[in-house]
Amino acid sequence: MGWNVAAARPYAGADPQQGDMRMNILMVLTSHEQLGDTGKKTGFWLEEFAAPYYVLKEAGHRITLASPAGGQPPLDPKSDEPDAQTDATRRFQADEEAVAALGDTERLADVDPSRIDAVFFPGGHGPMWDLAEDRDVKRIIEALASAGKPVAAVCHGPAVFRRTLGSDGRSLVSGKRVTGFTNAEEETVGLTEVVPFLLEDMLREQGADFSRADAFTPHVVRDGLLITGQNPASSEPAAEALLEALVEETEPAA
Repeated sequence: MGWNVAAARPYAGADPQQGDMRMNILMVLTSHEQLGDTGKKTGFWLEEFAAPYYVLKEAGHRITLASPAGGQPPLDPKSDEPDAQTDATRRFQADEEAVAALGDTERLADVDPSRIDAVFFPGGHGPMWDLAEDRDVKRIIEALASAGKPVAAVCHGPAVFRRTLGSDGRSLVSGKRVTGFTNAEEETVGLTEVVPFLLEDMLREQGADFSRADAFTPHVVRDGLLITGQNPASSEPAAEALLEALVEETEPAA
């Protein structure tokens, strides 16, 4: 057993009787900045944060930013290079309020999952080292799954499912359809021997039904309340899939 769909209502942030359908959505970023033993920097991927941030914000939801260490999460410098920019990243860089919010993330240990309606994990290589092993990541994901609330992750973000368990003691993604940064994509960026594990292999080992599209093309998989995206190009559609899940879960039960 994984998600307790029967427990999906009511949500902490929504009050349908008052016409308030806004949700409290947690976005969790990495605090890890060392790219293995290469001497280079890593962190979160800007597009994978910025695009979902604006999709969720424009839908009217409340967004809480958190990271293991709190404060300013490290940005993968490659995601800040000119050829990695998108409309969303340019919008973010000109958005003083959003930049300030990112610079002051909450400590993940202080997050109360009972007050969160959904969680989104951007990627970048950083999560492979810290979020994949973080006890608070495990605590929050398992609490949301038990409460029947959506969990979304994109690119290397699905590394967060490495230690998470369902109520049956099996991996939370066992038997679930998922995607994430593929072995082929890792090979293309030349980091197969640098990352602590290969994401695709890990998800398959956890019993997930892993699917993939062509490298660096958009691909999102939704299995109930679990939403995963393959790569940076999948970040915006993954957030849109999360919105769909939220709408469905707040519709009145038949």
